[in-house]
Amino acid sequence: MAELPAKRQSVSRRTVFFVSDQTGVTAETMGHSLLTQFEGLELRAVTLPFVSSIDKAREAVRRIDAAAAAEEVRPIVFSTLVQEELRAIVMGANGLFLDFFAAFVGPLEQELGLRSTHRAGRAHGMADLAAYTTRINATNYSLANDDGAGLDYAHADVVLIGVSRTGKTPTCLYMALHYGIFAANYPLTEEDLESGELPARLTAFRDRLYALTIHPERLQQIRNERRPESRYASAPQVQYEVRAAESLFQRYAVPYIDATECSIEEIASRIIDNSGIERRQRP
Repeated sequence: MAELPAKRQSVSRRTVFFVSDQTGVTAETMGHSLLTQFEGLELRAVTLPFVSSIDKAREAVRRIDAAAAAEEVRPIVFSTLVQEELRAIVMGANGLFLDFFAAFVGPLEQELGLRSTHRAGRAHGMADLAAYTTRINATNYSLANDDGAGLDYAHADVVLIGVSRTGKTPTCLYMALHYGIFAANYPLTEEDLESGELPARLTAFRDRLYALTIHPERLQQIRNERRPESRYASAPQVQYEVRAAESLFQRYAVPYIDATECSIEEIASRIIDNSGIERRQRP
């Protein structure tokens, strides 16, 4: 097999453009998923959203070409442009053009026997107002019932529990915003841990509880960033809290996830999958 040119072998830094006629979220999500398969690369990500006119498409080309000239290696371009005219312009840039719509829409048209609408913005629009409203309501609910502040667990799809700084809040908000899941969270206090009993306000909702835990070393690092040199962030304190919390989970048969090396997306997906909660998908 022929070897790659020496210059390409030595390149460990690449600029990656995510080009979209809307927010760029789809291009970013799919592009990053693919790039995680390549280790040792230093990537500079540039998102170009709302490329919805010829002038904006030409400006995108100018920026891509400028990066290619400055770095002496062509950028990688992930595109979710729907309009063929705009796509054709950006394809002319000096970059590796990877077109998600061309890769998938064509085969789908052939399989379904239908012509796609080629309408921009369908992926993140508000075609399903009910689903959109549900996600907004779920997000408001999670904010109102964050960190033990609210008591409205009767309307919760899930109640996350765990010691402070295990990722409960961002996981709840992610599930709410992306899937319309009503997620509350309750932080286990030192008093809760010392008693060894499930907090009284949670006992009626044991079937909705899901717990997060974390390695003590990682928890200490996170807490040190928040309150350096404090008892809250000390090694003995975090070791005790993690040990006591896991003992509580096991005693009451509360399912739990070790969040040490998991992303928020992975934590949320595992909870949803394991608990059977309905995903109220984006419109």
